[in-house]
Amino acid sequence: MSRVITVQIEGNRDVLHFKSKDGDIKANDFVIVKSLCGEEIGRVIKYFGDTFNDIKNISCIPEILRVANEQDLKNFQRKRRDEKEAYDYCLQRIQDREIPIKLIRVIFFTGERKAIFYFSSEGRIDFRDLVKDLAKRFKMRIEMRQIGIRDEAKMIGGIGICGRQLCCKTFLNNIEPITLQMAKRQNLNMNPLKISGQCGRLMCCLSYEEDHGGRVFIEDQDELVGYNEEEDIEESSGTRD
Repeated sequence: MSRVITVQIEGNRDVLHFKSKDGDIKANDFVIVKSLCGEEIGRVIKYFGDTFNDIKNISCIPEILRVANEQDLKNFQRKRRDEKEAYDYCLQRIQDREIPIKLIRVIFFTGERKAIFYFSSEGRIDFRDLVKDLAKRFKMRIEMRQIGIRDEAKMIGGIGICGRQLCCKTFLNNIEPITLQMAKRQNLNMNPLKISGQCGRLMCCLSYEEDHGGRVFIEDQDELVGYNEEEDIEESSGTRD
């Protein structure tokens, strides 16, 4: 029987769920999982019991390939060093050529000679000369991939104003559009510092109470659903009397 296991991917620190039939896997073990770039190594954070497996539909959850051995650990340590070297070299070439882009991350594929260089910029950039420099240095296929500011936050991660890891880094698979109307209907402070995330855009969590009620206004009744401060004050005054 398969059981659900939480794995933190080494390198990007993503926390993902996998399933495994290996009953000997325990917390802090290193395992090999499948990713878009080939194989990745991760550390087991926790595993769930039979009760969780009965409730959760785990048929669509990817499976752990195997437990990592010493050679796997050495290979991925070398991969991380190569990615760091490529990042530093690319950053130096960006500065030398005065290209107006921000380098975010470098990922090397396993199983093929290919690397993706993630970057952000304000507009379209001609980086053909930069790609030639990288291909000549590392002797592999080079892909420059531009990402948005919200994807940058998801890739880098961080701590939100709530004191927890960013939602986009921990569990949000798709970044949905967030509008200012979501904050207005929840009667929130319109101060940009209060409703913006680390990416500078509206916080993803503004959509949570939008979907499940909470402090949102019902437009046709023009009243607040949930906690009512005025009623609470009146009740408190009546109790004291």
